[in-house]
Amino acid sequence: METKNKTPFFVSSLIFLLCCLARFCYGTDIIRQGKTMKDGDKLVSSDGVFELGFFSPENSRFRYVGIWYKVDMEAVVWVANRDKPMVNTNGVLRIGIDGNLVVLDGNRNLVWSSGVPGILSNTSSARLQKNGNLELLNNDTSEVIWDSFHHPTDTFLPGMKLPVSLSMGEVRFFRSWRSAIDPSYGNYSAGIIPNGGPQIVIWDQSGRRRWRSGQWNEVIFTGVSNMSNTASFLYGFKLSETDENGTRYFMYKPSNSSALSRFHIGYDGTERLLRWDGKNWTVLLSQPGNKCDLYNHCGNYATCDNFVSSSTCNCLEGFRPKFEDQWSKGNWSGGCERRTELECQRGKPDGFKRMKCMKLPDFSNIPVKSRDDCRQSCLGNCSCTAYAYVYGIGCMIWVGDLVDVQHIDQSGPIQFFYRLNHSDLDDKKKISNGVIVIISLVGACFLVAFLWLLWRYKKKLKVSSMVCCKDKDAVVFIEFSTEFSADFSGPSDILIDGNQVNRPELPIFNFSIVAAATNNFCEENKLGQGGFGAVYKGELPGGQEIAVKRLSRQSGQGLEEFKNEIILLAKLQHRNLVRLLGCCIQGEEKMLIYEYMPNKSLNNFLFAKQAVLDWRTRVGIIEGIARGLLYLHRDSRLRIIHRDLKASNILLDAEMNPKISDFGMARIFGGNQNEANTVRVVGTYGYMSPEYAMEGLFSIKSDVYSFGVLLLEIVSGRRNTSFRSSEYTSLIAYAWLLWEDDKAMYIVDPLIQESCCPKEALKCIHIGMLCVQDSAMYRPTMATVVLMLESEAPTLPKARQPTYRSFRRSIDEQPIPNGQEIVSSNDVTITTIAGR
Repeated sequence: METKNKTPFFVSSLIFLLCCLARFCYGTDIIRQGKTMKDGDKLVSSDGVFELGFFSPENSRFRYVGIWYKVDMEAVVWVANRDKPMVNTNGVLRIGIDGNLVVLDGNRNLVWSSGVPGILSNTSSARLQKNGNLELLNNDTSEVIWDSFHHPTDTFLPGMKLPVSLSMGEVRFFRSWRSAIDPSYGNYSAGIIPNGGPQIVIWDQSGRRRWRSGQWNEVIFTGVSNMSNTASFLYGFKLSETDENGTRYFMYKPSNSSALSRFHIGYDGTERLLRWDGKNWTVLLSQPGNKCDLYNHCGNYATCDNFVSSSTCNCLEGFRPKFEDQWSKGNWSGGCERRTELECQRGKPDGFKRMKCMKLPDFSNIPVKSRDDCRQSCLGNCSCTAYAYVYGIGCMIWVGDLVDVQHIDQSGPIQFFYRLNHSDLDDKKKISNGVIVIISLVGACFLVAFLWLLWRYKKKLKVSSMVCCKDKDAVVFIEFSTEFSADFSGPSDILIDGNQVNRPELPIFNFSIVAAATNNFCEENKLGQGGFGAVYKGELPGGQEIAVKRLSRQSGQGLEEFKNEIILLAKLQHRNLVRLLGCCIQGEEKMLIYEYMPNKSLNNFLFAKQAVLDWRTRVGIIEGIARGLLYLHRDSRLRIIHRDLKASNILLDAEMNPKISDFGMARIFGGNQNEANTVRVVGTYGYMSPEYAMEGLFSIKSDVYSFGVLLLEIVSGRRNTSFRSSEYTSLIAYAWLLWEDDKAMYIVDPLIQESCCPKEALKCIHIGMLCVQDSAMYRPTMATVVLMLESEAPTLPKARQPTYRSFRRSIDEQPIPNGQEIVSSNDVTITTIAGR
């Protein structure tokens, strides 16, 4: 009986030991001294992402030791014996007698070794880390003796550190495979060169450059087209501070750390950024992506433009093809030469030609110069052929030929100035001056004729169709006040005062006059379309231009807006509010007549890029909107919450002064009232404060939130409601991450990044982040916002992180019950209404 009882125990113990051995062979992440890893065994990183073992490429009989992604064994990221494969499956991987990690073939001949001298025997082990790095460690000190990240093959993984200083003599290259089935050293290599600004370069086997990324400006590589619009990059690359040896390191960490991603230099000489989508590897970026990306494709002093069909290569202005016969045949490699030699050597001044949207030339120098000194430094050096001042890099100067110049589709255009003889610049100026003189003379003649005709016209006609609202039509306003009083947010005692102020002496326009002014509401005069109806441009008989908002007969929403705007705008007078000139009521026709804004709405400039707003204009618009809101919240006779502040509701007059418009959603507050609740949520998602969108609570702080969103849009030139990517759910999310990363200047619209005042821009962004805080109690009032904007060096409180992700998700993914969404494609108004 006793023997029988011992047998099951012995069997169980044996099974347990075998399981432990199996775990070492197939589940551990470490190789210890005295242990051997055979072909078929695997090391697995502790998070299960990477595996190390023996493999054969597809259709190959050779065996290699390598590291790959567990989800895809074909995605090999590192190979040990790439130039010395094994021919059978008898190879082993272990810690050698000298303490190094070694690969031995079936005859126990050395195939590969980590090759570190002076390691004490029996003191080392190897571990496969979570980031895919194979490390040889000193067991006593845990010091890393050797690691695969310092000896890469063809793949750059997140977590690698690439030196960009050659002060220590360390050069680290990635070498492609020879073919898809041969991991031996191929024809292409990639690495980072530090001179003239760090940049990634791909070389062919002869050492000639095949592609380069352009200089790094602390956020992007300036020569990679659309890199600043690729969310996958923006928070990926980092350049470390200089260490004690004078070396800086490039690192890459994707913003979504759970996503598997890698950079890979293919055997075809193409570098690709790949991301695992759950089933396959998706190519997010491929360089070179077209023939213009090939290094110096058009030769010296020529630009390559892949976005035009006429000619890919063109000489820079002031240059001509060096070999005309070859150029006409499409052989551009000879490049271009100057039409006129520079005068600098003769003691005469030269000039500079400015270019934008350029991949800066190769081989730049970076002297320590300020923006102001950069031009003078180049001008005073006859060998200087070009200069640029790039945010994040500083002054860049080129001496000698301009090599590898390319037009790129880059949202952050860099101003690049190259040197020309003054004669090549003066010809243009003479032509331009002549054209200007002719246009001025013709324009002056037309202006005189127009003013004379206008004087004759005004003398003949008078606007006799406008009458004051003191006749029988006055009952319309009294009825509106009575009907609309239920929509006031204040206590009952304000309703009496409200009815009194809502009897304005507002002009009533005859329908025939309005119809004639708008050419019978023709499509050519139509400015936009909204849920309320349409807006038309018109001209009164006296020559005054007007904007006519015509209420749609089917729009119940528009009727409420119509009454609300009459009640509010008739008595509101401020330079930053749109002015209501009158109304027209005839049968079922109801119209509002406003002053016409020739520059239309702000979103035409910010998002449709009708024209570029310079920094000073943007600051003026921000300050004007703030003063208009302050008037509504505090200084007007009525305390008003707008509830639909957005770029399309900011109109711009001829001098680019902002005017807040569209008061159809506005509410009047009582003198002591701070907050109200509604079951009718109106406005536009993306501009609504969280408490209003989710709970129907609104206050003056709701407008402050909308102002914060609008301020960030004005500074960045990007629309909050259309800012979507896998990493960022909104402009607020994007801005906050940059703000937290001390890179707030990259929120600024790239079109004005170089011309704006960084101090003012950072102040505006800070104020914007304060205004979009989740809790209304932490947001400043508009009085405080105006004070902060007008102060040169205000002390601003720390902004709290907005929970932009949960807020955006609740709007995008949850249906709106019993609601309707009315969206217009015009620039006058876009409104979203939801019943709750």
